[in-house]
Amino acid sequence: MSLVVEAQRSLLPFNTLGIEARAARYAEAKSDADVCDAIHAARGLGLPLRVIGGGSNLVLTADVEALVLRMASRGIRILADAGDEVVVEAEAGEPWHPFVRHCIDLGLSGLENLSLIPGTVGAAPIQNVGAYGVEIKDAFVGLTAMDRQTCELRDFDLNACQFDYRDSIFKRAPERFVILRVRFNLRRMPVLKLDYGPLRQRLQHDGIERPTAADVSRVVCAIRSEKLPDPAQLGNAGSFFKNPLVAESVAATLRQEYPDLVAFPQPDGQVKLAAGWLIEKAGWKGYRDGNAGVHQHQALVLVNYGGASGGAILALAGRIQADIANRFGVELEIEPNVL
Repeated sequence: MSLVVEAQRSLLPFNTLGIEARAARYAEAKSDADVCDAIHAARGLGLPLRVIGGGSNLVLTADVEALVLRMASRGIRILADAGDEVVVEAEAGEPWHPFVRHCIDLGLSGLENLSLIPGTVGAAPIQNVGAYGVEIKDAFVGLTAMDRQTCELRDFDLNACQFDYRDSIFKRAPERFVILRVRFNLRRMPVLKLDYGPLRQRLQHDGIERPTAADVSRVVCAIRSEKLPDPAQLGNAGSFFKNPLVAESVAATLRQEYPDLVAFPQPDGQVKLAAGWLIEKAGWKGYRDGNAGVHQHQALVLVNYGGASGGAILALAGRIQADIANRFGVELEIEPNVL
């Protein structure tokens, strides 16, 4: 077995919230064989297997009594080129934003709205990552995963992944599959999605009348940089809460009391509320309790000012959830995975 398994490894470098915790065992998978070896090693040690990517969507609440496997496989390749449509495959360990930039540099469009999202390619489908009017599923073709029970490989198409808002079959059944590589259908003739208000406004402000995918990516990066803290400077896991979906009647009632309510009608008749607006309206923006706090520029982001525990971050999140439920009658669901 070529897999190197370490004992009592600090996970501080592998979570963007900057929480100190240790893994009973730790290994990095650079190949399919490494993943299978890790599955067998965890069984032999009598430990569960916990798979992580870039650690950008993770809250560690204690030392992890498991074999923590970080996906470190690399590689990007073109599988099919039909002129305008190109299928690109990337290994699970590829960092997400550099992969997006690589596709744009190849003249391929479809992922530009998802620029500057932290994490890895393999983790992106689990949450059906989305931003600025685009979700992973919009450009997704398929992925290859390993069945943890048998080490057999299985291909998943769009329908098999059961994507939903920040959800997928892989999030609902995290103990069953390990994503190995992901495929996207991208275009040389871009069909840009510019419906997100601030995105269109920034393009107009910059005088860009006919934007390219590179223009959209640059503007998205600028907007994200202004709103979201750099994890290298201030520990965070990005958006900590999902935007809640409510019935139209609920949104209508809230709109009577709050005419400035930020809400987006959905195709199924529900309404998506902006969780950040709710949290800011409740007065939590910029709040700090010890080393855990709410970011001063984006109420949707909880931050670690240094030394905060995962428990402290979750306790703050719980207080915010209770307050939003009490004020607005709306339940907020946290987005990161708790380990």
